[in-house]
Amino acid sequence: MGERYRVHIENSGEDYVCPTEQSLLRGMEVLGRRGIPVGCRGGGCGVCKVHITAGDYEARKMSRACVSEDEERHGVVLACRVYPRGEISLEVIGKMARAIGTAAPGPGDVSGV
Repeated sequence: MGERYRVHIENSGEDYVCPTEQSLLRGMEVLGRRGIPVGCRGGGCGVCKVHITAGDYEARKMSRACVSEDEERHGVVLACRVYPRGEISLEVIGKMARAIGTAAPGPGDVSGV
């Protein structure tokens, strides 16, 4: 198993730990939250759009219909196609923002908030 990094979700104040071989989306799913919308999990639908505000990550190929090159340069990516390479802070945007910003912390929350 690879290294594990803390991921901070700014919308909710939650933190979770994500291994380098697991996408940020899968890490969010592990929080045990109901209502996190997931689509294709392959970078083609755009449901899991996030804005990485700090940290190192590897972004794999995603549909340009969902994320433009300019957006990607500014840290807007699809969580299903992003893998942590250091601690990350992100803001959930788009369709997933309602579920993340308003739900109560789940059992996987390590932030204590």
